[in-house]
Order: sequence, then structure tokens, then C-alpha cells
Amino acid sequence: MEFVAQQIMNALSFGAEYALLALGLAIVFSIMGLVNFAHGEIIAVGGYTMVAMAALSLNNPLIVVGAAILAAAIGAVTLERVAFRPVRYADPTTGLLTAFGVSIVLQNLFLLLVSPRPIAVTSLYFLEWPIPFVGLRISSLQLFETITTIIVIVVMMLFLKRTVLGLAMRAAALDFEMVRLTGIKANRVFAAAFLISGLLAGIACVFIMARRGSVDPHLGFDPVLMAFVACVVGGFGSLPGAVIGGFLLGAIEVAMLVLLPQSLGGMTEAFVFGSIALLLIWRPDGILTPPREKGDKQ
Repeated sequence: MEFVAQQIMNALSFGAEYALLALGLAIVFSIMGLVNFAHGEIIAVGGYTMVAMAALSLNNPLIVVGAAILAAAIGAVTLERVAFRPVRYADPTTGLLTAFGVSIVLQNLFLLLVSPRPIAVTSLYFLEWPIPFVGLRISSLQLFETITTIIVIVVMMLFLKRTVLGLAMRAAALDFEMVRLTGIKANRVFAAAFLISGLLAGIACVFIMARRGSVDPHLGFDPVLMAFVACVVGGFGSLPGAVIGGFLLGAIEVAMLVLLPQSLGGMTEAFVFGSIALLLIWRPDGILTPPREKGDKQ
């Protein structure tokens, strides 16, 4: 029973990380129709900010975490202003290629200006403490990650339902032109979407860094790939779907790690993606996307 409870905590922890990143992708896609593959580099910006804080001898965990989240948010808003605003009304393929281009440029800047090798970060020691919890001994990382994600989801719900800007963002996901006719500026809505996306990436960065212990130019690639899959599973553009997809993906990953024999341990990702493929055969548009008839083109 203790083993099962421990694996449930592992699944919640992995799922929380994917849910945070998937939310960041989904909120930009729902408004702008853009799959922001440069989201992973925003995570790396947060990671390198932690390294900079250590170099400045500012190893206070609160300062390090706050600086990482702030840097990720500023980085996301800057990318929206510099790279994505000029192609906002272009063909979706143009936005996708722009996202890939920005991702490659930032990765190469990290390689040239910082280091191609991983750099250790030791400021997050408070996420390594064992904590007794309901008869179990779990890491503080698992507990903080799960609780933080739940708090973020609740705050997001309140923001989107109770504030003018949040209601404007929800409306923009359905009919952006109508939102503009009400007098709300397009730039404000898009910048807010990227700001929230950057904040979520910064929070996820803290937990990714605590788990990995180092940062490198490709830090965000694998997590964002998994978050993209989570968005597809939940229904791209659906914020609740992104959350459900993230936690479901975490549960599937942990289940494969537990159930697969040791000889097949290196094929965990293959089995995970195989399971996702079977799920998408059942719900090709995602779990929370209502099924529709695939008839002739209109």
C-alpha cells in the first residue's frame, strides 16, 4: 500500500509539471493560434537566471526563485513584442516557423554566450528535504510541486472569471474581432497571454531545476515536448484539457516506469507515446474537445 501511495505522489508530481507547461502553451494557442515551441527556451532563461544569482552570491532561495520567475515572464513578453507581434496576423505556418526560429536562435545564444555544458544550481536545497506525510516519507519537491500547481490553477480560474482582462482573454479565444470592437486593445490581450505563459514557465523551471540540478541550452526541450503532447491529449486550446492532459500524461509515465520490466526500461518513452496514440485513436480531437462528424469540406 505504501508503494502504491508513493507512486501516486510521483504521478501527481510529474503531472503537475506537465500541467503547468501545458497551460502556458494552451493559453497562447487559444488566443493567438500559435504553438509556441520557444516556450522551452523561456524555461532555460529562468534556469540561467538562477546561475546568475549564484554568481552574484545571492543564494537566498526566495531571491533565486523570484528572479527566475520574473526573468521568464519578462522573456516571454519580450518575445511577444519582438518576434511574434509582427507575424500576429500572418498565416499560422509563419507563426510556427517563427517559433522554431526563435527557439533555435536562443539555444545557439546560450551555447555561444554561456556554456554548452550543464551548469549546476545548488540554491534549491529546500526542495530536497524528506517530509513525513500520511505515513509516507516524500520529498518536499513532490509536495511543493503538487500544491503549487493546484494553487496556480485556482488563481487562473479566478483571474479568467472575475477580472476584466481575464474575461477579455476568454472572449478573445472565441471571437477576437468582437473583443476589439468593445474597445479592448489587442496588444494588451496578447501581452497578458504571454505574460501568464512566462510566469507558468518560470514556476515550472524552478521544479525542473530542483529535479535536474543543472541547466543547459536544451533544458526545456523535453518538458515542452511532453507538455505539447498533454495539450493534444486534453484538446488543444482547452485550458481544462491542458491540465487534465498533463496529469494524465504524468500518470501514464509513472505507470510505465513501474509496470515495464527492467529489460525494457530504456523504452519507457516509446510505450508512453504508444499509449497516447491509442488514446488519440479513441478521441482524435482530445479528451475535452467535443467529437464532430468528419464530413465533406464546406
